[in-house]
Order: sequence, then structure tokens, then C-alpha cells
Amino acid sequence: MRRALLSLVPLSLALGCQAGPAVVDADPVQREALLGVVRGLEGAWQTDGPEGEPSVVEFHVSSGGSAVREVMFPGSDHEMTNMYTLDGNALLMTHYCAGGNQPHMRAKVLDGNHIVFETAGVSDLKSADEVYMGEMTLVVIDENHIEQHWAALKGGVKDHENVMTLTRL
Repeated sequence: MRRALLSLVPLSLALGCQAGPAVVDADPVQREALLGVVRGLEGAWQTDGPEGEPSVVEFHVSSGGSAVREVMFPGSDHEMTNMYTLDGNALLMTHYCAGGNQPHMRAKVLDGNHIVFETAGVSDLKSADEVYMGEMTLVVIDENHIEQHWAALKGGVKDHENVMTLTRL
């Protein structure tokens, strides 16, 4: 058995498998630009909920400033969480959807007042034609107003879009 396992070592090296975590070489200015925008959203915001009623969205800086947790519609049947963290020069966002899947999105640049997140994968997708949130553009209008432009994908193609307008409370 040991001999069989040892014979797999050259194969794993040839396929590029690494024995440990990869260390990221990243630009601190670019990283701070991306995460700094989301950190600046800390606090409570008001928007229209899923049924059109006024609802709250909360942003909380966590983990020594290295992560931001966004809770959408807290306490409702539609409560969802978004986690924002850095990976190298990219800002990652995982959307813990009320639909039961977890889309992972990545943004690489701050373009003026826009951060554009694109699909990097989806966890717990039940079928190829299940709808999931695959794109989100965060638009910072000013310190008290933002928009989130969400695109739901089905089979990798846009199914529908939704814009959330948020005002700081």
C-alpha cells in the first residue's frame, strides 16, 4: 500500500498540487482600496425588502478589520449574509443565499465608484438550471447612499436583475 501511495507523488507534482497553502504576493494599496470601500459601509442601511416593505441591511467590520459581514433583511425569512474578504489583489464576496446555495464572487479593481463582482464558483448548487446570484456591482454614490446591482444566473446566463438602493440610517 505504501508503495502505491508513493507512486502517486510524481503524478501529484506533475499536476501542480501543492503540499501547503500558497502565499500571496499582493499590492497593499490595491487591497486597501477594495476592502476599504466595504469597511466604510459599516452601520445600518435602509432599503426596500423582498416584498417592497422598508428593510434594513447591516454591515459589520470583523476579524481585526480583515473581513466585513453584510446581513441583508435581518430577522426575516429572506435573511442573507455576504462575507467580504481579500485574496491577494482581489476582493472576494460569498453570498449565503436564502435559496440555499453560496455563490463566490471576485472583484479585481475599484473602477471609480464601482466594484464589479463576477462569479468564481457556486457551492451547494442543486442542479445545472438552479438560479444563483452570479454578479453584483457595488456603486458608492456618496457616504450615505449606495446601490447593489445583482444579476441572477441560470445555467451561466443572466436570468434576471435587481437593483437595491440603500440609504445610511
